[in-house]
Amino acid sequence: MKVTPTALPEVLLIEPRVFGDARGLFFESYNQKALADTGLVADFVQDNHSRSARGVLRGLHYQIEHAQGKLVRVTAGEVFDVAVDIRRSSPGFGRWVGVTLSAENRRMLWIPPGFAHGFLVTSESAEFLYKTTDYWFPEHERTLLWNDPALGVEWPLVNAPTLAAKDVAGRPLAQADTYP
Repeated sequence: MKVTPTALPEVLLIEPRVFGDARGLFFESYNQKALADTGLVADFVQDNHSRSARGVLRGLHYQIEHAQGKLVRVTAGEVFDVAVDIRRSSPGFGRWVGVTLSAENRRMLWIPPGFAHGFLVTSESAEFLYKTTDYWFPEHERTLLWNDPALGVEWPLVNAPTLAAKDVAGRPLAQADTYP
């Protein structure tokens, strides 16, 4: 596996070795030892799977208690995936990074605890998988406003996104619960 730090060094772009021939392809989408050898050590406790249509924007989500690290990837379609640093003590506080993840490029993104996460579906539909380092606790879930001007996330929007009620009601960074 090739692991590359992004503009926010704790957020890692992971590219697996893909073996292909006339029959198709094979790759390890997760290997604890291989990731640990690169310095990424995480104890995953839950796998999640979502399917969304073009233009659906999910996020920017996080849990204020039981912070989750997430290893995310796309198995069908394409998304623009975003991580926002919401750790007040971090030099990256309020900064974001975005990458295209797709079934075709097979890239994964590691979003450590302390970051809000979201994605926009840029293909007709997308299947999105992610492993988490803690369980979902709805009482601790928070949403950072996806279009907060203070963040300035450059979503590749063609039209207005399709949003869940909780995403419409997200808080701007200045009013959001954040990490120390």
